[in-house]
Formats: sequence, structure tokens, C-alpha cells
Amino acid sequence: MTKDTRNVIDKYKGLPTDDIKFDLDKSRVDLEIAIENLERDFNMGTIVRSANAFNVAKIHIIGRRQWNKRGAMMTDKYMNIEYHSSVADFVEHSRGKAIVAIDNIPGAVDLHEAELASQDIVLVFGSEASGLSSEMLAASQQTIAIEQFGSTRSLNVGVAAGVVMYEWLRRHKLTK
Repeated sequence: MTKDTRNVIDKYKGLPTDDIKFDLDKSRVDLEIAIENLERDFNMGTIVRSANAFNVAKIHIIGRRQWNKRGAMMTDKYMNIEYHSSVADFVEHSRGKAIVAIDNIPGAVDLHEAELASQDIVLVFGSEASGLSSEMLAASQQTIAIEQFGSTRSLNVGVAAGVVMYEWLRRHKLTK
């Protein structure tokens, strides 16, 4: 018997990828995330890997279709990923959902004070270098920033995505 070296939990060892995805689809959480892919940021892989760990319902990739999948460690194979050529296309597709930008810009609401809807919500993350586009910020119903207490201006976007996804789960799935 060949040893399964994939980064999957024991219950999925030896199962085909399609079977794992099918099983995960039965227990996805109501959260969706989006990544505005402006510059093929390496952090996208980290965000996708975290989304898999938290079993989010869907990942939207806006802009460039090509991204560095190495950081995802093949976890993208088990996710529902949709590509959108533009912010306008993403907004049209997300009609009826709250689009919540995560960016540390003036006027953003601190995460601990922010409302995070339990369903019909898409958390949007930008690139490491430039954040979210002005078009995406304008399309968002709310912008949230993660409070920080040290000397750095910002968190790595992959880390920030993990923090906010976990906070959503803490509020809506771990308290029940």
C-alpha cells in the first residue's frame, strides 16, 4: 500500500480528491471569501489554505486568474473556487450578500466592534502591497481593520485573513 503524503486529516487519507471534496461540501460553513488578485501575491496560497482549514463555502478570485498555488499546498483542490474578471463581475455575482472589505484604512471599523453577519457575507482581502482597489472599497458595505498594538503598520494579508476568518467562526460556529 502506498503511503498518502497529502496534507489531509487521517479520515481522508487514501481517498480520491473528488470524494474528499464531496464530503467537505456537506459541512461547509456559510462564509465566503474573496481575494482581489492584482499582482499574483504569494499570500493568496496562504489565504486559500486557511479557507480550507475553516471549510468556507466558496472562494472568489477577482482579477488575475493566475496565482501562486504553492502556498495552498494543494488545498485548493478541495475548495469551491470561482473566478471573476473584474470587481463589477464579482459584485454582480454577489448580489444579496454583504461584501465586507478587510483593510487597515482610515475610517475602517475595528474588528472587535464590527458586525459580521452569520450568513450571506463575503470577506474580501487584497494584495499585500496595495490592499484593495478603490473600486472594491466602494462596492463594500463595510471596511474592517484588525486592531494592532505594536510598531508595525500592518499584518501580513495571509495572517490577517486567518484572523478574520477565525473571528467569524468564533462568533457564529464555536459559540453554539
